[in-house]
Amino acid sequence: MNKTVDAASQQRPEATPSDAAPASNFLRAIVADDLARGTYGGRIVTRFPPEPNGYLHFGHAKSIILNFGLAAENGGTCHLRFDDTNPLKEDVEFEDAIAESVHWLGYDWGPHRYHASDYYEVLYEFAEWFVERGLAYVDSQTPDEMRATRGTLTERGRAGPWRDRNPSESLDLLRRMRAGEFPDGAHVLRLKIDMASPNINLRDPTIYRIRHASHHRTGDRWCIYPLYDYTHCISDALERVTHSICTLEFQDHRPLYDWIIERLAEGGRLERPLPHQHEFARLNLTYTVLSKRRLIELVDDGHVDGWDDPRMPTLVAAKRRGFTPEGFRLFAERIGVARSDSWIDMGVLEDAMRDDLNRRAQRRIAVLDPVRLVVDNYPAERSEDCDAPNHPQRPELGRRALPFTRELVIERDDFMESPPRGYFRLAPGAEVRLRYAYIVRCTGFERDAAGRVSVVHCEYDVATKSGTPGAEARKVKGNVHWISAAHAVPAEFRLYDRLFSVPFPGAPGDVSAKAADAGAADGGSYLDDLNADSKRVVAGFVEPSLAATAPGERYQFERHGYFATDLRDHVPGRAVFNRTVSLRDSWSHAR
Repeated sequence: MNKTVDAASQQRPEATPSDAAPASNFLRAIVADDLARGTYGGRIVTRFPPEPNGYLHFGHAKSIILNFGLAAENGGTCHLRFDDTNPLKEDVEFEDAIAESVHWLGYDWGPHRYHASDYYEVLYEFAEWFVERGLAYVDSQTPDEMRATRGTLTERGRAGPWRDRNPSESLDLLRRMRAGEFPDGAHVLRLKIDMASPNINLRDPTIYRIRHASHHRTGDRWCIYPLYDYTHCISDALERVTHSICTLEFQDHRPLYDWIIERLAEGGRLERPLPHQHEFARLNLTYTVLSKRRLIELVDDGHVDGWDDPRMPTLVAAKRRGFTPEGFRLFAERIGVARSDSWIDMGVLEDAMRDDLNRRAQRRIAVLDPVRLVVDNYPAERSEDCDAPNHPQRPELGRRALPFTRELVIERDDFMESPPRGYFRLAPGAEVRLRYAYIVRCTGFERDAAGRVSVVHCEYDVATKSGTPGAEARKVKGNVHWISAAHAVPAEFRLYDRLFSVPFPGAPGDVSAKAADAGAADGGSYLDDLNADSKRVVAGFVEPSLAATAPGERYQFERHGYFATDLRDHVPGRAVFNRTVSLRDSWSHAR
């Protein structure tokens, strides 16, 4: 049986099965304990702090749901704060896309939309404060020289030549850095903590760099920009955040987080109680990649059709594919929140979407590989309505009429000339029920010039129309869906599947997924595992009730799966449906 495993395991990891029990949410317990103790005076404030340099992916969805959810559950607030400290990569386009994705997931920040750039002045004032007190200095080493003195994970760092620079000299240089006197890379501002610390993050970390670049919000007002570790903790404290929830890679950064805000609080620059950072395991999902570098490569090198390609693990792509916010929230609840890394099978996410769509998606009929079915004894000029429910478990959603005529279209694989044992669909002499209509008996078929079956012939039993008295007296095993040929609406179906054909793209069979994630990042071998069948486009028909459906509508097409009308290409007169997820998990059965 598959199970969650430590990503650092030396064996090839397995993944959490879709029937796994939800992991306990230790963060809920922490928040409850803080509320009971009155740690923050009854306040709960979280934040979601993305960088506006790309599109959000499935891992961000977990963080959004966690941060906004914890706040909502406890009557608190969650801030949306853009970490816009790198003007070379950030753009308002990404900000807008991020905000839209958070809204799409069902969350609202109200008046609490912030930017790190909102605090540039106070961040700089605090930087001068650190310098004046001998807690920071301007370092004029080259980047290579700084790397040489910083040490390694096993070797202590050592003081550089500018570590004991006079505070007044550092302050003068810092102000000249801000005034734009120096080129990029000439100087940096570093905190003065402990070059011998076993935690490399405390070895005099850089907190300001020179970068002559225009910022999408502040323009050319600044040519020095603060780094994340310095900006993030101060921003949390200024916003009176209580629980700063980060992924595990920031665990070793927590001592620096605390050092910065503790010094400022001791100096009366920040108000107590201070925020506390808590770490949780990020989302590691099989059959995909969530590395921003790899996602950029997939887009830029044309392996996918853009950031909103429904095969991409981005939220804009998920929305276009037909995934639901409720499905993401169900997924997040099922996988829980853990303190250590593990891998979650893609099937868990797909099952969550199936379960949500099964409840909300109305049923419709689509024929993806059509062949004509002629009911020879049905009057050619006649048309009648057959009654069908919009959802078999939700009668409040009403019913719809399906026109029935002499000529229909059915799925090609619903007929076989020489069927195997156990085949209960159409074959010469065989009887089936046309769903919501009549029982018919196959009387023959025709082939086209290429030898393919082009027309199937049958005769109907007039006394067997579904819903009429006595119609169910005759029982047949087969049940076939159909659409009236005269009323069928042409449609394009994009059959999306997993982007990669293996659980751990780029991973050799004898190494852990974690090791493969690091190794393949250099070799790029994960591209060798792209699934050639991740997108297939076929032409078929949908029932007439879908002639005027709008972009973004979701349906279950009987036997084919859950589909959504494409947000970009579906327009009046051109029906385009994206397969969101199949009715069953074919991947687990194939392994």
